[in-house]
Amino acid sequence: MKSLYIMGTPGSGKTVVALGLAQKLQQEGYTVGYFKPVSSRRKLPGNADMDSVLMKEVLGLKAPLERIAPVSASPFYLSTQSLLKDAPVLIRDSFDEIARDVDIILVDGALSLDILGSCGLDCVTLAKTLGSCALLVIKVENDYSLDKAIYLNRHLALEGIPVVGNLFSNVPRPLYSKTDGVYRPILENAGYKTLGVFPSRPEIAAPTVAEFYDILGGEILAAHEKLDLLVEDVVIGAMTTAGALTYLRRTANKAVILGGDRADLALAALETSTSVLILTGGLYPDVKVLARAEEMKVPVILVHYDTYTTIEKLALVSRHIQPHDQESIRAALESIERYCDWASILKSLM
Repeated sequence: MKSLYIMGTPGSGKTVVALGLAQKLQQEGYTVGYFKPVSSRRKLPGNADMDSVLMKEVLGLKAPLERIAPVSASPFYLSTQSLLKDAPVLIRDSFDEIARDVDIILVDGALSLDILGSCGLDCVTLAKTLGSCALLVIKVENDYSLDKAIYLNRHLALEGIPVVGNLFSNVPRPLYSKTDGVYRPILENAGYKTLGVFPSRPEIAAPTVAEFYDILGGEILAAHEKLDLLVEDVVIGAMTTAGALTYLRRTANKAVILGGDRADLALAALETSTSVLILTGGLYPDVKVLARAEEMKVPVILVHYDTYTTIEKLALVSRHIQPHDQESIRAALESIERYCDWASILKSLM
């Protein structure tokens, strides 16, 4: 049995990589297991980890969910640290049970490599404990993303963890050529292999309006039935009405955040490609806004936070593929087949 620990930066799409790679390995005739030792994301009713539910159903895994994702920790886990005292043994036992009947086990890292570092349950320590190779998945936002990739590779090398390679993931269209033509050569000249450059794909990466609502809460005032719309960008509505349309037309499938008292701006946004209006400050909008939003089938979410707090909370929004979302599941496999040197990953594990 071989294990591959998929770890990386927040928002890089580690679980999507695991989903696509697992499907490809199954196609190649391998029995694949999935393990998520530390979960720090949202749970389903019954305390089940969302990613584990997805992988169990899509891959036909036999292991129970409590073994696939044995440990959960919130951002304030130190308040209940006593609950983690048995975590190392639980993780080891769960891993061994899953590994017993598979050829390859894919280990899905936490949101970032350092989570639970104070308990010795961070990605790097667990990779050493479980004897895993590492696959680094780097979200591309700017040149600092390359610096992060080089730093993480150096850190893993110092810790003695073999790295099979790097994937640049969720690469924005304007940065794709630079990532492939500049970042990749610099990384490889530093001695670190690049196994793929994944362009951002809305059907995989873009969160839905429902996932925005899960984080923000508040009230849904219009178009309750359209919470499945994808949100590809966020625009802050702080401009004057005169220039609003020109500005808003630059971005498609967007969330527009603005004060509930900005009826003029809300109406302008509804004349462009908008997936959701997020109204801040607890200020109910003009009835004309709600009527137009219903007509255009655009959800309106009213929150009681100020705009700054709302923007901060949006950093927690991420896409969760559902087991019934066949289009996204196929897209995950297609990305591996088209953009990833999966054969090199397989060779490194054999």
